[in-house]
Amino acid sequence: MKFSFIQEPQIAPNGEWAVYVKRMIDKQKKYQSNLVMIDLNTQQERLFTQREGTLQTPRFSPDGKQIAFVINRSGKNQVWIIAVDGGEAQQLTDFPNGASHPVWSPNSQSLVVTAPLQANQSINSEQDEEDEEALRAYTTERIKYKADGMGLLDETFKQLIHIQLSNQSTQQLTDGAFNHIDPSFSPNGKHIVFVANREEEGDYLLTNDLYSLHLDSQHLTKYTNGGFRLEKPIFSPNGEKISIIGNDMEYEGATLARVLVYDLHKQKMIALTSEFDVTCQDVAINDMGTENSSAGAVWSKDSEHLYFLASDHGATSLYQVDFTKQVNKVFGDKVQIYQFSFDEKQGRCLLAMSDPNTPGDLHVYNLNENKATRLTHANQSWLDQHALAKAETFHCTCKDGTPLHGWIQKPLQFQKDKQYPLIVEIHGGPHLMYSFGFMHEFQVLAEKGYGVLYINPRGSHGYGQHFVNANRGDYGGGDYQDIMAAVDYALEHFDWIDSERLGVTGGSYGGFMTNWIVSHSQRFKAAVTQRSISNWHSFFGVSDIGYFFTDWELQANLLTDPDKLWFHSPIRYVNQIETPLLILHSEEDHRCPIEQAEQLYVALKMRKKTTRLVRFPKSNHGLSRNGDPSLRIERLNEMTNWFDRYLL
Repeated sequence: MKFSFIQEPQIAPNGEWAVYVKRMIDKQKKYQSNLVMIDLNTQQERLFTQREGTLQTPRFSPDGKQIAFVINRSGKNQVWIIAVDGGEAQQLTDFPNGASHPVWSPNSQSLVVTAPLQANQSINSEQDEEDEEALRAYTTERIKYKADGMGLLDETFKQLIHIQLSNQSTQQLTDGAFNHIDPSFSPNGKHIVFVANREEEGDYLLTNDLYSLHLDSQHLTKYTNGGFRLEKPIFSPNGEKISIIGNDMEYEGATLARVLVYDLHKQKMIALTSEFDVTCQDVAINDMGTENSSAGAVWSKDSEHLYFLASDHGATSLYQVDFTKQVNKVFGDKVQIYQFSFDEKQGRCLLAMSDPNTPGDLHVYNLNENKATRLTHANQSWLDQHALAKAETFHCTCKDGTPLHGWIQKPLQFQKDKQYPLIVEIHGGPHLMYSFGFMHEFQVLAEKGYGVLYINPRGSHGYGQHFVNANRGDYGGGDYQDIMAAVDYALEHFDWIDSERLGVTGGSYGGFMTNWIVSHSQRFKAAVTQRSISNWHSFFGVSDIGYFFTDWELQANLLTDPDKLWFHSPIRYVNQIETPLLILHSEEDHRCPIEQAEQLYVALKMRKKTTRLVRFPKSNHGLSRNGDPSLRIERLNEMTNWFDRYLL
């Protein structure tokens, strides 16, 4: 409850100031976020907004005079503007379904924002007054009709709206039953680029295309023709090229994200990082609110190279690539940089960064001096009152020769010549990675007297394209062997671990793997499965991503190969589960719906095995990272109490 979460930092064009979102937990145990302004020279901070609601996406105008941001003060996200020198914030949008993601024009005289609209709705439509007590049926004819964190979709589509600040006139730039995202202005302000899937069967085609729109003529140009997943297009300063983060889906959801450049003259897409076997995104997992949107691949002022984040061997660092495809690390070593922002001259770069001992703070990196200075100490008072368990890196090898990388933490009150229980943590995704970032959950376990082991098994990012693709079609195969090999290594090399007191836990894919482990091994004395998958048959039809995810990950679906889905379903092996199993699940999880937990729980109860089901109300798949603070604490207490019962 005492943590501060540092998010979405933005540096002013002049490089003298920065603004960021500081999210805290108030006396009512709810999240409260505000804008904080910081002087980069004196490191003095001042609160820029106070107690106005949940705030996000601050953006300086190019002239440095104003900041646009999004806030839900009225119950819906709307775009507001505030002068940098202070004063009252002014509401810019009052659209029926809200607005988000403000993007400034180069002359600071207008913005493009994103607004969800129904097919027959305009930004000037009045919202219907609904009788909250009246019951209404929900109907749909789309395969994608729900989404985790959103529930049943309301048939709105993201449209781009151009707003002139002089008179606050609005112009809807896009329409149709398509989502248009990530707009960016051309240097002369005459065009915007964005990405969209405007195909008739877009729900089935999980790719998108790059588009350009001329603001005066409204002429729309499509630059690509399917086959890509793209995000964050940005014009080069000379207006000749567009940078994008994306890939060609060669390995579907396991394909590395690349820095791509579309040449407007040659009408050709090139991958600048095609020879860099690293995903060009921050894919590090932690539970401290670092999952912010990417800045994309940011151009140098001379349009000759680009800056981007990439995740390699548990670290997310800032890199640079040029048109010879030469990649160089600019800054970062054994840390997670989760956001960056350059000033206009690119002499300074603002970095949001987490490490094993720091939940998240801001640093300013001077490119000319190759020196970083820490700006904030957001959680210092908490850190001063708490000791932290240290994570030790280790490397081992699976029995098939696959090299593995992981970390192990000793219990906080570790004493030599004593043995301790060990908890094995398994991340979700699976195409993400554990990292050098701060993990509060691991510190909780260490404080309770547990060692913690966590590795990146095959299927994780950070170790090349072959490694991240290696578990597709083989869930519960090589990835299971990787985890067990890490446990064997730890037992052999760390004599403080009690081999008779092993626990295992994980969420999402990690929950699937927890279920798989306890149905294929008896070596763990307690397990906690979270937001898990137990049955791929039902997952195919009930998950918001099930209809394509089983094809991507198991390389089969219910219609083409139901036997393969059943083979990889832990519930098939429920008669082999003897380990006491705690089942944690959110009631509004649409990614791994709660019926996955219910099936497993009932099957275990029918066998009269030791199990417990905990359901978290009004919570989705992201409970452990951004859920209700009280429920996050209750979740941790349920977990530690279960392990205490069977391992201490």
